[in-house]
Amino acid sequence: MLRPDPVWKADGLLLLTAIIWGTAFVAQRVGMEYVGPFTFNGIRFALGSLVLLPLIMSGKTDNGINRSGKGPAGRGVIIGGGLLIGSFLFAGASLQQVGIVYTTAGNAGFITGLYVVIVPIMGLLFRQRTTAGSWIGAVLAAFGLYLLSVTARFTMGYGDLLVLLGAFFWAGHVLIIGWLSPRFNSFRLAFFQYVACAVLSLFVAFFYETPSLDGIARAAIPILYGGILSVGIAYTLQVVAQKRARPTHAAILLSMESVFAAVAGWMILDEMMSLRQLTGCALMLSGMLLSQLWVKMPDRT
Repeated sequence: MLRPDPVWKADGLLLLTAIIWGTAFVAQRVGMEYVGPFTFNGIRFALGSLVLLPLIMSGKTDNGINRSGKGPAGRGVIIGGGLLIGSFLFAGASLQQVGIVYTTAGNAGFITGLYVVIVPIMGLLFRQRTTAGSWIGAVLAAFGLYLLSVTARFTMGYGDLLVLLGAFFWAGHVLIIGWLSPRFNSFRLAFFQYVACAVLSLFVAFFYETPSLDGIARAAIPILYGGILSVGIAYTLQVVAQKRARPTHAAILLSMESVFAAVAGWMILDEMMSLRQLTGCALMLSGMLLSQLWVKMPDRT
């Protein structure tokens, strides 16, 4: 009996991850009809942390190596790291969640995806090398963003602008994780960042929103989807899959998150895009892929 190729299994898990993340934009959009953005994020990230809790309690590691994070000193450092990246996660998720009230799921998906282009450019602040592909990808993505979101009067929708600002925080979040993740167990680090984001979100919701049990009950399906599937399970699938996936495969498959967001918005919410916007999406996706794949192509020599 033939066994499935581990690489294909990993690619399947990454594709499933992209589908979950892409369709989660629809869940986030629908959830805003019943609860405020900070209440939504607070509950969903709390649920996401609970999904990871069994993996942490069992001592599960992301690569078979139990890195630092045990003992009083180790726990203090990893909690501090979790608070740091949780703050960036809170800023990015909050701007995205508020912005999605005023824009479509498709727009939010593609604009959020720009973080993969922003990361290498922001990396210059940390003296990281940036390839020509990153700059070309940034130009393509910027022109695509113009076609997608900027009107003939050179104005940008409020929701699109908030999601774009959020993309910079997502990029900062990725850079900090890249610095911290080699030092700690990724599941523990993810758990503490989700807890930090949940606490910050619920704190803001307490002062600026009036959540009700009825509203939370009505938004139960979007919250459960966004928390358990998008935050908890999809993250775990990504960690497991990227152990065996080829870097180029991972880059392409995870970038499809934006496409799935647009398709889900069209199929479920009847969101439509003009030819100009579709062209912008195509340019943005091209820029994202070029930015990621340029440095991951194997050297022919």
